[in-house]
Amino acid sequence: MLIPATVLTGFLGSGKTTLLKRVLSESHGLKIAIIENEFGEENIDNEILVADTKEHIVQMSNGCVCCTIREDLRTTLQDLAEKKRKGELDFERVVIETTGLADPGPVAQTFFMDDEIAESFLLDSVLTLVDAKHAAQTLNDRQEARRQVGFADQIFISKSDLVSAEELDALQHRLKHMNPRAPQQTVHFGEVPISKVFDLRGFNLNTTLEIDPDFLNEGHDHHHHDGEHCDHPSHHHDHHGAHDHAPGHGHGHHHHHDDDVKSFVFKADRPLDPAKLEDFLGAIVNIYGPRMLRYKGVLHMKGTDRKVIFQGVHQLMGSDLGQAWEPQEKRMSKMVFIGIDLPRDIFLQGLQQCLS
Repeated sequence: MLIPATVLTGFLGSGKTTLLKRVLSESHGLKIAIIENEFGEENIDNEILVADTKEHIVQMSNGCVCCTIREDLRTTLQDLAEKKRKGELDFERVVIETTGLADPGPVAQTFFMDDEIAESFLLDSVLTLVDAKHAAQTLNDRQEARRQVGFADQIFISKSDLVSAEELDALQHRLKHMNPRAPQQTVHFGEVPISKVFDLRGFNLNTTLEIDPDFLNEGHDHHHHDGEHCDHPSHHHDHHGAHDHAPGHGHGHHHHHDDDVKSFVFKADRPLDPAKLEDFLGAIVNIYGPRMLRYKGVLHMKGTDRKVIFQGVHQLMGSDLGQAWEPQEKRMSKMVFIGIDLPRDIFLQGLQQCLS
């Protein structure tokens, strides 16, 4: 049985510590190992762990384990897996907290690239906590914060009670544009129900369709704006980023559209040619990989009656055969790309040429 791992990322002050403290002290009946970055700005240790302990793995009273990273993540994960195998530690899942403005990319990649890690752990999802009060400023100032949003499988917005309904609405629209595939949820002071944190299977290829229904079924507000075209009145703008501020739409979120983390969707009814697609994606990932945060798709491929589910993080991508297309189901491909200043036209034209 693989041990599911969750990566917790988020802005400073967004409530990560509150969330982790709850996990480590509440009686939720789950045995969780939390891996904490020692270099965290706000270290949990001082408050709930004995300060002078030499051991970097501490068993909590509620059965959880808290572990600080002394070396690198790989070593810590291997260490935990080994202790679990030997029966020295008992835990069912792992939560990795990344420091305030870390890029979750390399952490996610560890689970893909490293065979030893992949034998013991399964990356479940990346959760990003966003502090509503400071989000607009942080997103404007820090690319790392925008990357965290682009990476998320689930976004939790904390401190929403400290901002007006308009500000919250503007923030949610902005986050949606950056990452249309991560559900957003407002939480009070980092108080997230534990059930909403685990087994989201954001990275589990086969269950993509169950957990990402909006990703495939449009029809809900502006999910289908293919990155640039958006029918929300507060986003009137043309391709060149010049915004025509329509009178009467003064929601105050037109100017946010200059975020470098953006998403766009590719859709096609005709089947994709596997060889052409592989060549094209290989080339794209080679050039733009570092700027491609997450990409995911359900593909209608020539030569198979099953859906092909594919996803990637930076330069690493994987695909899997999903369920068979239902007889009455419309076969189509749909992919979403989330990244930093990706050349949308090159991607869309290139994919168009991969159709058979």
